[in-house]
Amino acid sequence: MAVDRLQSPLLDTSVSTCQRIVSPEVHRSLGLGFLLSPMSSELTSLGDGANGSTYSGGEAPPEDDHPLLEPTASPASGSVEELEEKYAPYVRIDAYGDMGRGELPFSEKLLLGIALVTLVPIRVAVGVMILIVYYLICRTCTLFSDPNLEDGQEDYAHMVEWRRRVVVRCGRFLSRVMLFLFGFYWIHDYYRILNTEDGYAKQFVDSERPGAIVSNHVSYLDILYHMSSSFPSFVAKRPVARLPLVGLISKCLGCVYVRRESRASDFKGVSGLVTERIQEAHQNKLCPMMMLFPEGTTTNGDYLLPFKTGAFLAKAPVLPVILRYPYKRFSPAWDSISGVRHVSLLLCQFVNHIEVIHLPVYYPSDQEKEDPKLYASNVRKFMATEGKMILSDIGLAEKRFYHAVLNGNSLPCLLHEKDD
Repeated sequence: MAVDRLQSPLLDTSVSTCQRIVSPEVHRSLGLGFLLSPMSSELTSLGDGANGSTYSGGEAPPEDDHPLLEPTASPASGSVEELEEKYAPYVRIDAYGDMGRGELPFSEKLLLGIALVTLVPIRVAVGVMILIVYYLICRTCTLFSDPNLEDGQEDYAHMVEWRRRVVVRCGRFLSRVMLFLFGFYWIHDYYRILNTEDGYAKQFVDSERPGAIVSNHVSYLDILYHMSSSFPSFVAKRPVARLPLVGLISKCLGCVYVRRESRASDFKGVSGLVTERIQEAHQNKLCPMMMLFPEGTTTNGDYLLPFKTGAFLAKAPVLPVILRYPYKRFSPAWDSISGVRHVSLLLCQFVNHIEVIHLPVYYPSDQEKEDPKLYASNVRKFMATEGKMILSDIGLAEKRFYHAVLNGNSLPCLLHEKDD
């Protein structure tokens, strides 16, 4: 039976009235403390996959007196209800179930079969054509233009005059066309204006330009929306720069490329570069703003994970944006489902929905400027309150473990999992 979740976040108060915090004892009670090694970058990358990132814990983890799994035990030792409660931000509750493998009625299977042979081929063909057209536009605009090679990066974000205008305007238009092609025919935008009596109102009295956009991360579709809306620069995995077609487009966006498995010294360089980009955008309206997903991975959209501090080190104002994907049958959220299966099912949906909540620019106080963790935490609480999202303190390591459980993998397989 399809699950009806088509509703506006502005009218839904059920989340705020039953708000709960996922316990920080989750990973400790499961014997997973050693999995939570620091990420090599506090900055998220484009398109986090279902498998997460490579484990790089440095020294060997301490011996666990109460291991979750015996060497021969199945990872799915707990009940389904317990797992879904502990890993709630990554649980799919649409009609297709966890990993998109739920049992479907015959009528749903029939609709999927018809869409696979009619709708999907058309969308794929037109989508590839749009990608090629925009690649050719970017290639034309970058002819006889030298890329910026600062700190080992390569981008064309600082192009000026007609080249930059063509890249940005065509990019925004074609990104919206791509969303339309995927079934997002309407985008519902909501703008929050805070009155002077609100506790946050004092933060928004300055007229300075924000240096970064911070958004919750629900799906790879988030990137298309932000490209169509403001065309910012992103943080991406370094291999993205070498991809056919997409590589040049990412350079025109001004992406900052990172390696999650890189060592701390490399991270400091990337972090410093992103901080400089944010400060430039804050001071110069001709520079593209940075777009950062401070959660570091995708969720089902109902939860907000702890924020990493990369977007807040520059001490510049940030623009919070909240994305929601209401649905009736298939959820566009990329939580616990493989990329291929998710894209296939998404393309089979004739209509998809997206809602965007635009919050006021958040100007940090002097105390927040000196404490990036406090700044990140306050912005996160502000977004959770305005978007009626549930705060959770689990992260990427728990997501990888939950996926391993769903796939029936053993713990050793989980520890040696590699990036896609």
